Amino acid sequence: MPSSPTPYALIFDMDGVLIDNTPYQAKAFQLLFREHGLTTNARQLLKRLNGMPATNILKTVFRNPVPEKELKEYASQREFLYRVLYWDKRKETPGLTEFLRAARTAGFKIGLGTGSPPETISYIIDHLDLRQYFDVITGKDDVDKGKPHADTFTVVSQKLGVPPERCVVFEDALLGEQAAYKAKMRVVAVSSGLKPEQFQAPLRVIKDFTEITPEQVRELLDQHPDTPKPSKEMAKRDYMKL
Repeated sequence: MPSSPTPYALIFDMDGVLIDNTPYQAKAFQLLFREHGLTTNARQLLKRLNGMPATNILKTVFRNPVPEKELKEYASQREFLYRVLYWDKRKETPGLTEFLRAARTAGFKIGLGTGSPPETISYIIDHLDLRQYFDVITGKDDVDKGKPHADTFTVVSQKLGVPPERCVVFEDALLGEQAAYKAKMRVVAVSSGLKPEQFQAPLRVIKDFTEITPEQVRELLDQHPDTPKPSKEMAKRDYMKL
């Protein structure tokens, strides 16, 4: 008997994809900045750096080097502020559960690849009862280098047992899109915080999961077999080295 074809895999970022929480993340950063006398615009900052670990984002806003221990303390403060602000607002992106159910029925493998630590992952996906839909969950503690490096998505792919060329990543952030291309995967962009034209080369841009079906994802993957190369312009920016 002929062997079954390797399945496709769907890999999801969490913030801005499973949930539309970017405004609350930005407000938490802004409150932290105000506490430390910083005038950085958090919304504009996250348009460029969203997807990075919080400590790396914070490195870019202080004029002088800050010890790693202090950065971790500031990141913890920001996380506390975010959870308080978002506590009663937690809800999934429209159409998500229906899409995940349909994807599982259609035979897709499903993974989560986020830069968040385990407690933050649980804060979202367990509250929303989403863990049941994911075959693999990879977070901050599972990789050496977070986005924009490829590690997050590469690890998910390996754990799912699906080669990168058969994976599609759902991302809302520029650095997440670059991480996917570095991992040799294609992207469906979720425009929760960016305009469609701000992404580099996604297969498609959606506002939420009511605008796409698993079958349409399969068709996009079949129609566009080549993975875009990471942007040279993005790679030249200093924050890519963090």
